[in-house]
Amino acid sequence: MIIDTHTHLDNEKYYDDLEEVIKRAKEKGVEKFIIPAAHPKDITRAVKISEEYDDVYFAVGVHPIDIVHFDHNYLTDYIDHPKCVAVGEIGLDYHYTKDTKDYQIELFQEQLDIAIEYNKPVIIHIREATHDSFEILDRYIKKYPNLKGVLHCYNADEELLKLKDNFYYGIGGVLTFKNAKKLINVFPKIPKNRVIIETDSPYLTPHPHRGERNEPMYTTLVRDKIAELWNVTPKEVEDITTKNAKELFNIWKKYFFYF
Repeated sequence: MIIDTHTHLDNEKYYDDLEEVIKRAKEKGVEKFIIPAAHPKDITRAVKISEEYDDVYFAVGVHPIDIVHFDHNYLTDYIDHPKCVAVGEIGLDYHYTKDTKDYQIELFQEQLDIAIEYNKPVIIHIREATHDSFEILDRYIKKYPNLKGVLHCYNADEELLKLKDNFYYGIGGVLTFKNAKKLINVFPKIPKNRVIIETDSPYLTPHPHRGERNEPMYTTLVRDKIAELWNVTPKEVEDITTKNAKELFNIWKKYFFYF
């Protein structure tokens, strides 16, 4: 069993064949899916999908490149939904939007505060902002030792490994890229009980399908690369990463919700 802990099934690229996408993934052994929020306009679709499929969950948050659309009520309106398992994806992104750095930091902290208030794990996006992200998370952990979450699409910066007592590391298609030498070199330093699998689909499609739309079924390619690096069987990778994901997001059993 595999859990895709980060898949944007609400994305417009799945509008025409979502049911087939989920079916293909399940045929490959992917049994649970988590849709992270990015833009508030997409949350109603994410919620709707989670209500239609028993094994789909969602997170609520505002991506750092979309913070102009932030609304505190948007988070609190959905965070108590029975299929909401986290706050995210939230964080800092200085690649395209460094000019909004101060506002990003302010709203990153506000969303962390909401996660703590509601006792939810966080899904963290970090791009070209490792040090600031680390400083904020380290400070929060010292104040709130129970804070936990995942560093989505872990960027292989070793400074972030200092967070391993509270955070998991999301590993996706990048691990299979031919130019992923930094991540491959750092990967063995991540404790096995802190690794979870993700796709970030429809983005970051694993080799050998780069250039195509990514899908949750391609978690098997990530699993196989991890098995190679750990020198274990694919089944062992599934067992370890699934246990990790269930512990983080508290999805130990199959729930049936009626709305």
